[in-house]
Amino acid sequence: MTIGLDDIRSAAAALAGDLTVTPTIPSPRLSEQTGCRIHLKLECLHHTGSFKERGALNKLKSLTPAEAAQGIIAMSAGNHAQGVAYHATRLGIPATIVMPAQTPFTKVERTESYGAKVVLHGETLSDAETFAHGIADRDGLTFVHPYDDPLIIAGQGTIALEMLDAVPDLDVLVVPVGGGGLIAGIATAAKAIKPDIEIVGVEAELYPSMKQTLAGTPVACAGATIAEGIAVKSPGHITREIIRVHVDDIVLVSEECLERAIDTLITEQKLVVEGAGAAGFAAILADQPRFRGRKVGTVLCGGNIDARILASILMRGLVRQRRMVRLRIALTDAPGALAKVAQFLGEAGGNIVEIYHRRLFHNVPVKMADIDVVMETRDHGHVDAILAKLHAAGYPAELMDDVS
Repeated sequence: MTIGLDDIRSAAAALAGDLTVTPTIPSPRLSEQTGCRIHLKLECLHHTGSFKERGALNKLKSLTPAEAAQGIIAMSAGNHAQGVAYHATRLGIPATIVMPAQTPFTKVERTESYGAKVVLHGETLSDAETFAHGIADRDGLTFVHPYDDPLIIAGQGTIALEMLDAVPDLDVLVVPVGGGGLIAGIATAAKAIKPDIEIVGVEAELYPSMKQTLAGTPVACAGATIAEGIAVKSPGHITREIIRVHVDDIVLVSEECLERAIDTLITEQKLVVEGAGAAGFAAILADQPRFRGRKVGTVLCGGNIDARILASILMRGLVRQRRMVRLRIALTDAPGALAKVAQFLGEAGGNIVEIYHRRLFHNVPVKMADIDVVMETRDHGHVDAILAKLHAAGYPAELMDDVS
């Protein structure tokens, strides 16, 4: 079972008037940094914050009146759940979403707020899927798969129609890969319209399931990733065959590169994206020579990032850029010594955030003290200048936690 360009154009007709065409924008700043001409497809701007609304709505609109009245069921711990819930409620279709028992409460609450009934079951998505199929069989509900369904794939493929309509001369599309629904739809449409376009898929390094499946090697996925939206251990059966035919390459990106991509997108482009949403741009950052001089399109497929994770990534970005540093400074354990160092740092242009005074540890001489100073600075050069001034003034100092 597969799909073609006509199926994707039919999906586009079905979605017209219900989903806004999201912008495809050029990014001069990111292009300058990477050496290619980048165009960003802003799927993070949908009502529920991700591209998943496309496939979900296309599937829901295909239901007969009897199927719609009976209701639908889906399994998901994230964006698919919200897309299905929102559009099912809007169309008056009863919706049940099965989520793993340990799904964060905020995701459960948001899915319920869109009008779906949420059932918590199992430890993994596989457990939730098996349970959801059981309910579907028992109650006669239509199962809405997150990726392995021709109608879902066709809905996601409408992204390629919009991108190539906006930028017909794209050389390459870089697309995140989880279960494969997004890239299968995009690749089908893009290769039909522009056969010489290159399609590059991107998986998180910790979850290379599609790459391993296509290579015929055992699937080995494990670990905590910030790209949980593409952390899929079992890629789709329909999607893998489409990808085998139409996708030119699948690359892997590290957690550090995903962090850098999220941080760069918010600081340089002022766009908030989740880990999966940043995966395409992360691949461009990680292998700039591959894309240099080419016109590259990538899909920012979701913006539903946890606020705590986002705050941590931004702070780690400041450390990476040496705009937030920790210095360890040795000084005499005498009245006024700390005040003199603080004044010195202030005059050097550093803004002290925190100070830790270390005088009780065995490796510090009894008449000396070490202080750890967390400080805001301008950049690498500013930090080097402050260290040079400290050493010239007789204060032994070293940079701690350097991740540059």
